[in-house]
Amino acid sequence: MIVGLALAASATVLTAAAIDHRGVFAGAGGADAKRAGPTLALDAPIPDRVPPGVKLIIGDATTERVLEHTGWIKDLPFQVQWVEAAGGPAVTELFHAKALDIGSAADIPPIHAIWVGIPVKMIAVRFRQDWQDHPSYLLAVAPKSNIHSLADLRSKRIAFSPGQVQGEVVLRALQAAHLTTKDVTLVELPSTGGDLYINALVGGLVDVAPIGAGSTSKHYIDNYGAEGARLIPGAGGRDDLTDLYVRTETLEDPGKAAAIKQYLKFWGRAQDWVATHPDEWADLYYVKNQKLSPADAQYTVQASGHPDVPRDWTEAIALQQASINLMAGETHHKPFDANTLFDRRFETVPADAIAAQHAGAAPRALAAR
Repeated sequence: MIVGLALAASATVLTAAAIDHRGVFAGAGGADAKRAGPTLALDAPIPDRVPPGVKLIIGDATTERVLEHTGWIKDLPFQVQWVEAAGGPAVTELFHAKALDIGSAADIPPIHAIWVGIPVKMIAVRFRQDWQDHPSYLLAVAPKSNIHSLADLRSKRIAFSPGQVQGEVVLRALQAAHLTTKDVTLVELPSTGGDLYINALVGGLVDVAPIGAGSTSKHYIDNYGAEGARLIPGAGGRDDLTDLYVRTETLEDPGKAAAIKQYLKFWGRAQDWVATHPDEWADLYYVKNQKLSPADAQYTVQASGHPDVPRDWTEAIALQQASINLMAGETHHKPFDANTLFDRRFETVPADAIAAQHAGAAPRALAAR
């Protein structure tokens, strides 16, 4: 029954991707379009000038909304096609089909892409300044499961998605409880959005699942708290790294590489705009796009903390290496050097754009460090 649910969920994601992106898969000039001309070496400087006719296919819904709202989208020096690619599984599928240039996800999907044979590079990184008080995920406990702390996880059924950060959250929770995967039952379910994990909890398919710390967790307790549902803190480690990443071969196209560099400037400015306009962002994205109530939108923005775009990726690389080592050991993949996952030619681009945006005006804004 559980396996069937997982397969059905995966099929739903892939079918939806095929439907939503049928123009992407079929259209010429997309991410998989053939090009003529020289190849850009992966250690060569990124060109500053975007040649005419360059098009990027981008799955980055939050930045899309900000650029549309501010009017900055008119200033993009390249053609853009926006697609819905929510979460690592969707990005991986589109990368596999060569139907996407830039994807957005948390820390694990780029690692997973390498392990499934899709060479990728991370080109932008975002943290939360106050990550200790604003985790991205909490462990949700099923009603009547009698779990009150991490110590109670032994012998329990836990929702697990090895290709997503939710899987890492589970493994770190087990580490904190001095347990191994042999002490629990990991139920492999992709977290593909919607209420999949909530339904699995309420339906008795799993005892524990990592769910978003925003309105998702709030609604879960509001709806099922009286029946014994509860939230318990995870392992206390960082789960706040999010990134933009691309197929490595995309960066070998000089025109696309130049366009990506310019896009990252707008991406940095968009992160800054979100940080300095929390109320406007809550209404623009969470109310109007995600269809949350104004109260839930405000709750989600507050739960997300304050974004931070680092100018130095040293900490991000160290965190990725720890994640690679953890996931490799538990999912039977070969560990690799996290440095190979980052294209440091783009390292300072977003933070420099933020600093330039601050020149001449200094409202409270996210740090470009």
